[in-house]
Amino acid sequence: MMMKPLQKAQKMLRILDMRVTSPESHCFYLQNCRMLHSNSFGGTKSQTNRKLEETSPLRNVVGCKRWLHYTTIRTKLDKPTPSSIRERNNAVTSYYNQQTIDKVSQQPSVRLTPATIMYSSMTSDPSCALRSAQYLHRELPIRIAQRIAGFRSLPFIVGCNPTILSVHELYIRAFHILNDFPEVLSREDVSKYSQVLRSLMEDHRDVISSLAQGFKECKKHIDDDKIVSAFLDKTLSSRLGIRMLVTHHLLLQENKEGWIGIVNLGMSLREVVEKWTSFVTELAEDKYGHSPAVKISGHTRVQFPYIEMPLDYILPELLKNAVRSTIEFNSNLRGANLPPLHVVLASNKEDFIIKISDRGGGIPHEQVDKVTQYNFTTVEDSTDKLMQNNGIFGSMMEELNRTTSGPMHGYGFGVPTSKAYAEYLGGSLQIVSMQGLGTDVYLRLKHLETKGHEWRI
Repeated sequence: MMMKPLQKAQKMLRILDMRVTSPESHCFYLQNCRMLHSNSFGGTKSQTNRKLEETSPLRNVVGCKRWLHYTTIRTKLDKPTPSSIRERNNAVTSYYNQQTIDKVSQQPSVRLTPATIMYSSMTSDPSCALRSAQYLHRELPIRIAQRIAGFRSLPFIVGCNPTILSVHELYIRAFHILNDFPEVLSREDVSKYSQVLRSLMEDHRDVISSLAQGFKECKKHIDDDKIVSAFLDKTLSSRLGIRMLVTHHLLLQENKEGWIGIVNLGMSLREVVEKWTSFVTELAEDKYGHSPAVKISGHTRVQFPYIEMPLDYILPELLKNAVRSTIEFNSNLRGANLPPLHVVLASNKEDFIIKISDRGGGIPHEQVDKVTQYNFTTVEDSTDKLMQNNGIFGSMMEELNRTTSGPMHGYGFGVPTSKAYAEYLGGSLQIVSMQGLGTDVYLRLKHLETKGHEWRI
């Protein structure tokens, strides 16, 4: 009788397991198992697994990754157990047998308005946290299943990229954990569920950098950029929405004054801009040795209820681009002699606008339409130029790309992700370049309660 593909994969796993006798063969074992699409972790490590890896004799073996359902820490004395074999078989099965994911992905997602989650959470009644947990218990598996379906719709050669595949596996693991969690009925259940959410939030912290690296690695194999852009816009916006909902649920249990979950009831737009201006200034001074001044004007006293989390993603990316271009374009000037950045704030009944203006030479005509494309970046070119002009000082730029508030900078994800977030929030991101002089960036976002328009998380 002909053996089914799943049975073949499971048999191969058992055969490979019997052949593991050394760290070298173990690494070979991992590579072969990944070819069978078993679950592995793509670079994101929990605290427990970090400690395990630090004490592992395999921590320096290139190519070894932490698995989702099976620990990679093995020695010559380890032997396969029925439990470990069953875990690996379940991991492989999730790729061949996904009826549950398919079924859940077809269910409608219930998106709430910020006003709804704000007003429904205004009381300190513990039942608020219970209702929030029950909503997430139903909603999160649906959203994650829909994203898994998105990964499966990618072109085959893109979906098989090891880095992208690791994120796909991360979503599969999260789905099974959340979908298998028992019904939330009590405060004790809420506490346990919240702990699971915190752990998954930590595990998914580096998803953006992993996706950026993965798509950069397989860029040459992508014929239609629109397919990838649509996938990333949806995936990253969905990720933002999920993180906002989960963070709101967790913060509801803290009862912070002036806040309802993630909603800052009196957000000062100037203070938010100043916070990220200070961060980017310190970053530039640490890596370049100097930074241009930043002048804030306009409606500097305006306050209104808003969710700061999206701004915490968008603002540092836009400010970093402005600071970097200003420093590199004016390489003969330093510190206070650099032309300042101008940030202008405006707010009305419908929306608010943040305009960031720099004197960084503008965006070349041939690149204007590319800056909002994923994986388009001028960092490598500008770094090479800076190193030629300033010697070893220019090499600091590479570190700047890797030590930012988010891991997007340097991969060409900063601007397109910020644009996707702005549009998800019912707003827009517009870039106006004056070649030879500088660039103006307009970030326009809707207020939480705007007549005729309510965006949903």
